[in-house]
Amino acid sequence: MPLAEVPLADAPPLRLLRLRLTDFRSYPSFEARFTGRIVAIAGPNGVGKTNLLEAISLLGPGRGLRGARASEIGRRQPGAEAPRPWVAWGSFDGPDGPAEIGTGTTAEAGDAARRKYTLDGEPAKSQAELARRAGAVWLTPQMDRLFQDGASGRRRFLDRLVWALEPGHAREVAAHDTAMSGRNRLLAEGRRDAAWLAALEDAMARHAVAAVAARRALASRLNALLAAGTATGAFPAARIDLACPIAAALAEAPALAVEDRLRADLAAGRGRDAAAGGAQLGAHRTDMTLVHLPKGQPAALCSTGEQKALLVSTVLAHAALIGAARGFAPLLLLDEVAAHLDQGRREALYAALASLPAQVFLTGTEPDIFAPLQGIAETFRATPEGLAAV
Repeated sequence: MPLAEVPLADAPPLRLLRLRLTDFRSYPSFEARFTGRIVAIAGPNGVGKTNLLEAISLLGPGRGLRGARASEIGRRQPGAEAPRPWVAWGSFDGPDGPAEIGTGTTAEAGDAARRKYTLDGEPAKSQAELARRAGAVWLTPQMDRLFQDGASGRRRFLDRLVWALEPGHAREVAAHDTAMSGRNRLLAEGRRDAAWLAALEDAMARHAVAAVAARRALASRLNALLAAGTATGAFPAARIDLACPIAAALAEAPALAVEDRLRADLAAGRGRDAAAGGAQLGAHRTDMTLVHLPKGQPAALCSTGEQKALLVSTVLAHAALIGAARGFAPLLLLDEVAAHLDQGRREALYAALASLPAQVFLTGTEPDIFAPLQGIAETFRATPEGLAAV
């Protein structure tokens, strides 16, 4: 069966059975067990619902749904100069059997900003090893501004989608940005060391083309699923477009030729970039648009509810890609997802979630919003101390 036709319903599920936290965000300690395939968590703003979803998202590869640095996550005590070391730990069951995954920081000197991982009690060898055992996709209220805010937010959103399938993509982006920062610094200082600049521009070109190629590949695979509608149910078909000179060049020429052209353009543009205060070419110039296919309209011109529906479509299609690539349906973390959805779309969302094998974690401020899931979802009330079953 072609990848574009693989429905998420055919992927065996990954289940989070137990979550334990220590000094994580607002929680001095926390422990909960989950038995439901759909887990609904209701509670007022500020009690830590999003913190729980963030903890779950950190049990797979990457920096989680907030994109936070490890040093920003630990609980802060009044009067303390630094946050406490933190731990998040989860017990999973998946197609390859049970797995225990932990992550966090330590109290050792110099380790406060270094995040470590364990798999079944042993140090994890790599993020790719974690990716084979756990994964999650998510939708958060911060994404509601995706089509009104700047290109950097859309680029980060796209890169998170790529990282979930290609953990090495993060290294390519980081290497590009490091080379670009070094080049920017040399140009700002007026240091025109030709050999040094050429080496940095070579690194920029290689890593930029690799990063943009991964973005193009992910967009192409998602677009196939989004157009087919096999993974998105009643939600609208969509299309991801990349506004990026490097992506346009890759559509017309081999990667090595694009690298050579970018390297030459960077060398020719040193004076321009010195005057502008930064590189005008590179992977950092990629932007992403999303088109509502039935209306033929960019998401930026759609209503708030339509934009949310398009994001739901994208997240469901992305989950299907992970299911096809990894052999399990990833966890779905949907923070306040029903906000801005009318009753019809909300019912369509719940129907879609009920038909999927994926374990879903939903949050909302009011328990009534989960009423259609009565008898289907495992429901909790969130408090600052933890979760209480409803």
